Amino acid sequence: MTDSPIKTRREGGILEVTLDRPKANAIDLKTSRQMGDVFGAFRDDPELRVAILTGSGGKFFCPGWDLKAAADGDEVDGDYGIGGFGGLQELPNLNKPVIAAINGICCGGGLELAISCDMILAADHASFALPEIRSGTVADAASIKLPKRIPYHIAMDMLLTGRWLDVEEAHRWGLVNRICSAETLMDNAWDLARLLESGPPLVFAAIKEVVREAENMKFQDALDRITSRQLETVDRLYGSEDLMEGFKAFAEKREPVWKGK
Repeated sequence: MTDSPIKTRREGGILEVTLDRPKANAIDLKTSRQMGDVFGAFRDDPELRVAILTGSGGKFFCPGWDLKAAADGDEVDGDYGIGGFGGLQELPNLNKPVIAAINGICCGGGLELAISCDMILAADHASFALPEIRSGTVADAASIKLPKRIPYHIAMDMLLTGRWLDVEEAHRWGLVNRICSAETLMDNAWDLARLLESGPPLVFAAIKEVVREAENMKFQDALDRITSRQLETVDRLYGSEDLMEGFKAFAEKREPVWKGK
């Protein structure tokens, strides 16, 4: 639909998802549910391997929750859809890489959405904040995730004061992988996506499940689950044609051909 707040572009195994909801790309309940449907379909499509998430325009990536919609009756604890807020925060079994291409202001739930992605590229004018403290509420997902992504004291500074980070500081603390010019941001995102598209999808799936499952486990417990093939993606990988293809390609000094099976 042309009037949908979610625009998609598909090329090979790559899906580009653009949040297009003027003026600021804020997310209401309906938009969140649509994003969940898009990312759920991406997860379940065997032909798709990588997704890019960005915002329309050059000023905002996403400021998060649509406060105007909330004032009109959208409930904070309403139905966000299958993936939780923005379609990504709680989407189960998403074992494919997702790249965030931050093209402007990224704050509140928009920052929570960005850190739900696996890698973050940002334009040189991008900025980041968690201003919820100023409106008397809590950045719930960020309070859980951000101290695990960047140094604790920097995360707490953002959470407790709501101060803004410019893109250079965000990069310095490891929140952003790479800074790009505004003109080259999407080219860089697509170059990275194509690199990942050419990689081994079963390995990527195993990496994502291992990282997700091990987050709150002791090292030995997590390692035991991997080596005993208790994780579904690891078991699939260890019994796959792709595993043998990797060994053969190395021995034959050629590029592997990944089939995802």
